[in-house]
Amino acid sequence: MSLDERRAKSTAWALTFADVVTLLLTFFVLLLVMLSDAEKRLSTLIEKLLDETYEEMTTGLSYDNIAVDRETKGIKITITGNLFKSTSSEIDPKYYDVVHQIGQLIADSDLMNINSREEHKSLLEIIDQNNAILNVEIRCEGHTDDAKLPPNAEYPSNWELSAARSLNLVRLMNKNAGMPEKYFSALGYGEFRPVVDVSNISDFKEKQRGRAMNRRVEIYLDAFLKNKGYIEKDINI
Repeated sequence: MSLDERRAKSTAWALTFADVVTLLLTFFVLLLVMLSDAEKRLSTLIEKLLDETYEEMTTGLSYDNIAVDRETKGIKITITGNLFKSTSSEIDPKYYDVVHQIGQLIADSDLMNINSREEHKSLLEIIDQNNAILNVEIRCEGHTDDAKLPPNAEYPSNWELSAARSLNLVRLMNKNAGMPEKYFSALGYGEFRPVVDVSNISDFKEKQRGRAMNRRVEIYLDAFLKNKGYIEKDINI
């Protein structure tokens, strides 16, 4: 046997190994593509549910001081005006029916009732096959204007005031709609995220209009997939 033949024989295994590695690489690429397609399909179906809920919201909430927007990650409901009493976290009773209506629209939506509606059975099966669950979140964010609170105010700053307002709105919405507390969260940003920068506005009336727009509550309705493994981990912790 010549030297070349011996060399060829000693390296033959490398060609077989290279073929196996190439096949495995191809398999994993195909698997990633399949998983990506499945995720895109699920994302599209969830976005459709959010679109339907958005249409229900825009039809049901026809008020001058309520805006409903479809955002990248969900639905935003913005309430401006005198929803709360001045420097207080107490909700004005005249807004109780409005808050009840918002909560009821969310509670009656397909998004919140996906587990009990036959038309969404196939979507739930696909989600389960992907070892995931549909996580729905109702997040309330409170905002105030930049006016300082009086010395005798109940709260030391707009930060605490906005957080308390947000929490009270969540409590009222939860009470009226009867949805489990696990869906809700409340945050307060004080005057630090204004929609109108009033610092450079000299006209008094114009500044007051800007401050009125900054005094608002934003309710976010979002839905996304969460891996079951993370849920079980959280429970164990």
